[in-house]
Amino acid sequence: MSLIPSFFGETAALVNTRVDWKETPEAHVFKADLPGLKKEEVKVEVEDDRVLQISGERKVEREEKKETWHRAERSSGKFLRRFRLPENAKMDQVKAAMENGVLTVTVPKVEVKKPDVKSIEISG
Repeated sequence: MSLIPSFFGETAALVNTRVDWKETPEAHVFKADLPGLKKEEVKVEVEDDRVLQISGERKVEREEKKETWHRAERSSGKFLRRFRLPENAKMDQVKAAMENGVLTVTVPKVEVKKPDVKSIEISG
């Protein structure tokens, strides 16, 4: 008898894929914890309407007939997160890096030029 329930297979979603989004003066920075995933198993995409999409899949370990599972708690399956970015995002300059199971996506911001303020002398 298997201790891995049938729903544990391909249909189980990685609902715990948490993503932090912070805005710095220079960029929007996203960090996602993806422990155990290789960069080849993760996809980062941008869409025309300023949508950033992070997706991937963690394969379920196949049960061997000689093995007895006592506990299976790690999530497996596909995940997908989408974020609509503000108009100040430079969608053509997005960069992504993966290190120690943490995906970092950096979206540079358009520089907002401060208006030139000129003092006007008041006569009278």
